[in-house]
Amino acid sequence: MKYYLSVDIGASSGRHILGCARNGRIFWEEIYWFENGASPQNGRLCWDTDRLFQEIVRGMARCAETGKIPASMGIDTWGVDFVLLDENLNRIGDAVAYRDSRTAGVDREVEKRISAGELYARTGIQKQSFNTLYQLVSILLSHPEDLKRARHFLMIPEYFNFLLTGVLKNEYTNSTTTQLVNARTKTWDFELIRRLGLPTGIFGKIEPPGTPVGHLRPEIARRAGFDCEVVLPATHDTGSAVMAVPAQKGEDCIFLSSGTWSLMGVERGGPDCSEQSRACNFTNEGGYRYRYRFLKNIMGLWIIQSARKELDRRYTFDELCDLAKRCDSFPSRIDVNDGAFLAPASMTEAIRAFCRGSGQKVPGTTGELFSCIYHSLAESYAATAGEIERVTGKRYPVVRVVGGGCKDEYINELTAKTTGKTVLAGPVEATAMGNLMAQMLKAGEFRDLDDARGAVAKSIQIKQFGSVSEC
Repeated sequence: MKYYLSVDIGASSGRHILGCARNGRIFWEEIYWFENGASPQNGRLCWDTDRLFQEIVRGMARCAETGKIPASMGIDTWGVDFVLLDENLNRIGDAVAYRDSRTAGVDREVEKRISAGELYARTGIQKQSFNTLYQLVSILLSHPEDLKRARHFLMIPEYFNFLLTGVLKNEYTNSTTTQLVNARTKTWDFELIRRLGLPTGIFGKIEPPGTPVGHLRPEIARRAGFDCEVVLPATHDTGSAVMAVPAQKGEDCIFLSSGTWSLMGVERGGPDCSEQSRACNFTNEGGYRYRYRFLKNIMGLWIIQSARKELDRRYTFDELCDLAKRCDSFPSRIDVNDGAFLAPASMTEAIRAFCRGSGQKVPGTTGELFSCIYHSLAESYAATAGEIERVTGKRYPVVRVVGGGCKDEYINELTAKTTGKTVLAGPVEATAMGNLMAQMLKAGEFRDLDDARGAVAKSIQIKQFGSVSEC
């Protein structure tokens, strides 16, 4: 049996999932799990990349313990964050997290050098204060010596690949989240980079998913108990998740990758860098085989997770859903994409302050609080689906939900109700499966992406919410 290893690292946890293809299906098992989270370090909110790399190697060693040695492995993480390496290939400073405040006000400096309209016309990437572009310019403004020392730029999964293999490679799907890739040429926009005052020499050739990186360094192979090839999946977790959307060939559907962030959109053959698209704040992120993920970022389950944490996690998610249902008629709503909810000191207080400031009833009980969150999320999904249809000029009768949000039946029911569309939920492990699919496609296990998506559909149980009359 030929095995493949997906290392899927999210903002709150990471997983090692072993998979194999057999009889037109994909089989997988989680063999290792570890916690993640940004924490204060040297005055900034940072990722502990040293610890995360140790967890990656520990999980690999678990493969050897089980006797299931992967032929290849791939790593995916969130987007926008990065590290810089010096001439000796040592990391410069900490791996600062996107929720850190260092980019506050940087957009005004960027707009002195390039207008928001031209920036979008070149890159097709939505303006978000934490995009890599703004992070790099913040370094230019506060620590220019770091950029002078820098010789290489690596996104987080690319850095882990380097630690595993000693090979430096930039990958397409994650590179597009930097807002520094030209949407049409699919390469670094060096003219833009120069206009921003950033060094061009740190950016390497951009490689597509399925590209081999290299084999493990000898010391890593000894610690893991085996050698294997490291392969680039879609290293941006949403890029991998969208690969695993089990849509049939030619099916018109909206995808909703539901996790800490909710990413809602459609796959397209080309970018839409129009002013209409920019006004709606859509983004054109890179996908497998140069598809475009035309989507919008929505704050997502982060709000639910944060509010639950403030309750000392004394309620399960199912219990919170039950409490919210009992307060289904609670009228207040929040704008889930408001900056107040990005990294508040208290999510509960941020929600109450928003309701108070907008003249709405302030949630008092836990049920009212979570009813407000759930309904606000569902209404945001419905509004986004409507915008997608207006901008694309197409109607989409189905929303396919993938990721951890698949398990939340209440939000899926509300999404079906607010959008008036059929909601099909699954797979839960979409990101890890997409990671595996890229490796399996490289190995020839499937003919093409449609074939691999068909295998996903055969391998999972899809839950349905709402009408089936238009499916």
